[in-house]
Amino acid sequence: MLRWILALLAIPFLDAVLLGGVIVYVDVIGFVEMIALVVLTGFIGLLLVRAEGRRTMRKIQRSLAAGEPPTNELLDGALLIAAGAFLLTPGLVTDAIGFLIVIPLTRIPIRMLLKRRVVVPYVDTKTDGFATGAVWTGGFPDGGGQYDGWDSDGSTVTLGDESYSVDPEDVTTGSDGSYRIDSDGDDEPDRP
Repeated sequence: MLRWILALLAIPFLDAVLLGGVIVYVDVIGFVEMIALVVLTGFIGLLLVRAEGRRTMRKIQRSLAAGEPPTNELLDGALLIAAGAFLLTPGLVTDAIGFLIVIPLTRIPIRMLLKRRVVVPYVDTKTDGFATGAVWTGGFPDGGGQYDGWDSDGSTVTLGDESYSVDPEDVTTGSDGSYRIDSDGDDEPDRP
């Protein structure tokens, strides 16, 4: 967590150093021109965020109308909010980061990376792997609570070969079409 806070604090520091260096060492751009450049890039960036936001909203509506979950579109919306914040923050570094996020060509790889590194691991820890398909089809995940004599690899319970055999004489058919197995060896079917 501290690493992320320091990274976020480093961005304005880099902006200040870059702006100061450009003003002091470059005679082409003066202070007023630098301020105008920062305001202009922020304004153009916000127009792009607005256009991409509307496009993303239309994609969300289309996904919902088709009955599909709009996961990529929601992540795009979150990235566009972050891009808007970066573009509103004065500075050239924040504007560059904001433009990288707002342009679809670079936003799609950022979204895929965010999904792979943040979203999927978070969902896996919250659902014990159920949301991403790592489910237990039998047995016990932690290996506890199993009956004695059952071999298990932790994901399924293996019964012995003889546990699967059923004597046809022990099978009776109920009036509703269900089957009942009498496993205690007597001729009378088990009563519930």
